[in-house]
Amino acid sequence: MKEVIHWSPKEVADWLANRGLPEYLESFKSLNGQGLLRLREDDFHKPPLSLVSSDNGRQLLEMIETLKIEHHIEEHKNGHANGHIYTKAEINSSDHAFTSKAKKNGMPNGIRKEMIKISMPEVDRSQSFPDEWFKTLIAFLYALFCFIFTSVMISVVHERVPSKTEEGPLPDVFFDHFDRVSWAFSICEINGMILVALWTLQWVFLKYKSIVGRRFFCIVGTLYLYRCITMYVTTLPVPGMHFNCSPKIFGNWEAQFRRIMKMIAGGGLSITGSHTMCGDYLYSGHTVMLTLTYMFIKEYSPRRLWWYHWICWFLSIVGVFCILLAHDHYTVDVVVAYYITSRCFWWYHTMANQQVLKDASPSNLLSRVWWFRPFQYFERNVHGVVPRSYQWPIPWSWFPAGQVKYSRLVNVA
Repeated sequence: MKEVIHWSPKEVADWLANRGLPEYLESFKSLNGQGLLRLREDDFHKPPLSLVSSDNGRQLLEMIETLKIEHHIEEHKNGHANGHIYTKAEINSSDHAFTSKAKKNGMPNGIRKEMIKISMPEVDRSQSFPDEWFKTLIAFLYALFCFIFTSVMISVVHERVPSKTEEGPLPDVFFDHFDRVSWAFSICEINGMILVALWTLQWVFLKYKSIVGRRFFCIVGTLYLYRCITMYVTTLPVPGMHFNCSPKIFGNWEAQFRRIMKMIAGGGLSITGSHTMCGDYLYSGHTVMLTLTYMFIKEYSPRRLWWYHWICWFLSIVGVFCILLAHDHYTVDVVVAYYITSRCFWWYHTMANQQVLKDASPSNLLSRVWWFRPFQYFERNVHGVVPRSYQWPIPWSWFPAGQVKYSRLVNVA
């Protein structure tokens, strides 16, 4: 085992990546082994480490202490303990007039003694990020409930939308400057489906997909729950005269149920012909999905894939612009949707990455949000920033014997 004090910056970077700490790679790009061993808790209280670490360096310092212990045990096995950095030394004795060679083994006067081997198990980083799939299932059911509830609410609001002949579209600055493009909304939904597909594929290869998955379900469910409230309390007239709204059924619950089931089966998309109701304007559900999928894609993908981030950003921006170009939502619908989506994403992840924000206290004002208790339940056992680690989704044990010899976890930053 090469002494830690002689590690190069590249070996330090490899050690950090293998231990699931890619967030330190940028700050420690020129740090060698000697500098790694000299790190103290005070170093994490000031920039740049205070901006990177979410736990004041506690996990990294614990791993460094473990590394020191492991290296000390290794030295004992090689006979290098107690300051003897060589295995053989010549001992000259003028009193006895002879020269002898003895192997230093951590004992004075060259006395040999058998050493007791103490096994030091590798620190399991996954203990800081347990899967807890049961919690992910609860988050998924919550998101599913909110999606179904949204469909029911759209059907209810549809009955309250004023007729186009009674009340025309509200004035909108964007509509004043851009004429309607009939095919633009189809482009928006195609872009949305591409982003959802990319995010689903990326999620499948994540190592900590259970944690990331329940974060996505929690946020998207909450956003659609907020949307139910806003569309119900204020029913806006249709944004354009081009809308062909389904006839109102006035209390026919059987027909309303069939209409809701058709909408759920089609994913609430106009391109599938499942969304023919009006009134779900404040705020835009399409903007929510275009924004949220892009933010999750960027947050949980390697920083070096800048081209991938730009492509997803372009798909999201074009999709949002096409919503307005199609005159299918007011501008205020899109603005409110982006604001609420981005803030929910940032608030949730800030609270999840900072251990101190997971505890309710008078100084933690974020603990006053109504979803703080569910947040605590979902994030209680997640300590630190979830690494952007990827692995093959199919367990290697499923492959025939001899076909696959080993698997390698890929940690990316």
